[in-house]
Parts: sequence; C-alpha cells; structure tokens
Amino acid sequence: MLTLIGLVQFESYAQKGLPAETPTTVSVSTFYPKHEDFKESLLSRIKVPAGFKAGVAATGLGKPRMMAISDDGGIYVTRRDVGDILLLVDNDGDGRFEKLTTVWAKFLGVHGITIKDGWLYACNSTDLKRAKINSDGSLSDTSTLIKDLPEGAQHDNRVIHFGQDGMLYMTVGSSCNDCGETNAEHATLLQIKPDGSSRQIFARGLRNTIGFDWQPQTKEIWGCDNGTDWRSDDKPREELNRIVKDGDYGWPRVYEKQQVDETREEPLGTTKAAYAKTTIPSVMEFPAHSAPIDFRFLTMATSFPKDYQDDALVCWHGSWNRKNPEGYKVQRIKFENGQPVGVEDFFSGFLSPDGQTRFGRPAGLAISNKGVLYISDDESGVIYSVNSSK
Repeated sequence: MLTLIGLVQFESYAQKGLPAETPTTVSVSTFYPKHEDFKESLLSRIKVPAGFKAGVAATGLGKPRMMAISDDGGIYVTRRDVGDILLLVDNDGDGRFEKLTTVWAKFLGVHGITIKDGWLYACNSTDLKRAKINSDGSLSDTSTLIKDLPEGAQHDNRVIHFGQDGMLYMTVGSSCNDCGETNAEHATLLQIKPDGSSRQIFARGLRNTIGFDWQPQTKEIWGCDNGTDWRSDDKPREELNRIVKDGDYGWPRVYEKQQVDETREEPLGTTKAAYAKTTIPSVMEFPAHSAPIDFRFLTMATSFPKDYQDDALVCWHGSWNRKNPEGYKVQRIKFENGQPVGVEDFFSGFLSPDGQTRFGRPAGLAISNKGVLYISDDESGVIYSVNSSK
C-alpha cells in the first residue's frame, strides 16, 4: 500500500507543490514477466488474423526501436542504447534482410526517424538532425537542425513524422512520472519547419504520446498516451486521443475523460475540477500500464484487405507495474467514418497464457511501399514481417 501525501518528504513537496486537500491511498504492484530467449521456433506462438502470415525479417539486432523505409525497400532502424542507425537490405527478395550496415554512428540516444524528399531526419532527446540519403542508401551531408530540445529525463523517446502540410511533428514526453513541468515543451506535440526553425507547441498535456499518425479520411492526428504510474494496477488507463491544435489533454492533473487526479495539488487561481472541464477528453481507453509505443494508420498497407485501410495499429510494449500483466502485443483499432469503434488483437503471443513469461516486446511499426508491415521487438532484437495472403 502506498499513501500519496505531498508533505511526507521534501522531495515529494518540491516536485508536486502544495499537497492535495485529501490524502489518497492506493495499492500498487510491480511485476515483470520472466524473459524467454528468442528462437525462431517461437514464431509458431505468434497469432495473427486469418488471411495474414507472420515471418521473421531480421534477428540479432540488439534493441531495435523506430523504423523508416526508403523507396527501394531498405529499412533504417534506430538503436537508442547503442546510439546508431542501421540500414537493412533484402538483396534477394526472399523477405529476410541479409545485409546490415551502420549508416550513422555516435548518435547517442537516437530514437525518432523519418524520411522526406531524399533526406533522413532523426532525433534524440535534445537534438534533431538530418542527412542526405545517397543512391546506395548511405548517408552524407549530416547537419544538426536543433540542439536545445528539453532534456528527456524519464521520457526521452522522441518520435517524428511529416504532415501533409510539410511541417515536421515531434512528440516530447514529460520529464517525470508526475510533476509540474518547468519547461513548457515537456509533455507536448511540437510543430517544426523542415529546416528546424519556427518551433511551436501544437498540443500540450500529453504525458508521453510516443507514436502518432494522421487518420486517412479526416486528416486529423491521433495517438496513444501513456498514463501516470503509481496510481493503482488499473488506473489511469492508457488513452487514445484526437490531437488538435492548441489542445490541452490535462496531464498531470487530469486523465482520461476529464477525470481529476486526486493526488495532485490544486492549480493556482482555480480548482482541478474547473480546470478539467477545459481539457480535451480521451476518445478511447485501454488497460492501464500497457505502455503504447508506436502508432500507425494502415494507409500504406495496400496488400491488406480494404477494410483495414482506415484503421490503426498500436504497439503495446507491455506492463511492469501491475499484478496481472497487460500489453506485449500489437492491436488493431478499427475506425469508421474517421472515428474509433473497436479494438482487437492483431499480432500477439509474446506473453505466455499464464502471464508469467514473455519472449518479446513490440516497439516500432513501418510499412513498405509493397504493403508489407514490419514490427520491431526491442527485447529480443527481432524485426517481424506481416503479409496479407488476400
């Protein structure tokens, strides 16, 4: 049992300011399913919908995270722990990437990656950089566009994508689990010109929305947000949000559908209840602590059945702080007329039926120009492929 009272320790007081009027007691858990070493026979445990086939595209990659695919099908992969970007190439077209090249080294903490007009853009917690993609896939003309992004601290996994407006969008997570930020750019989605200039906050109050994408019908931005830890096994739940310009999504005082966090202090000049009414509620919720990482609409998955084209996939990295583990899979979020209407498992089986062991944690999503889906697993060093047989 953990009692959350702001004046118990100076550290808590300094981080959270004045305590909530009513002390709150919650029960919290920590549990990591035991890791199983990967072997290709485990592919038989992966479950995909009828009409799809899962395969292994690459192994032995360490901790691959985000991916970007070039026009010729090569996959650029970031590895934040090593601090490099790999290029994987399938020369013989058999679905396995047999050639691996380090194309950018000494890029400490690199995570987000995207491609635009022949340039590869990548970022870590503080820097945004880009490089020219050469005809052989190598990189040149590297430059730093931004070097003063807010320090990552607890959430340093930035993700970047270009919108149809030609602007670069970047997620910036909070610096902490639960605090009043001193840097306004923490817990936001930023909008930036391709040259790194004119940086501005597009939306705020997003604790850690790592992955995001544009819904193909409405062109609106959607993303899944990681909820605050240490509130209980079951709340706050992870959120699916429609992210609009100048929107405030409530963190750290408000979560889900304008629900007040009773452990937080009252804001100056108003109340949490009054402030909650000014925030944008989540559209859909998922089990707490499932840990969403990447999020992509299936617009480019042209080999998939037509009824998938407007839907999204989300990687649930998997829980560590609840008694009964959640996540460790990729789910399909179904959309109709631009709105989410349901969710179902799409790529699952990493977690054992009794929840005691796991052999992977899905992290990144990418779709090739041939409509093949790739899923990175940063625990077992694997990139999986998913093809439709229809």
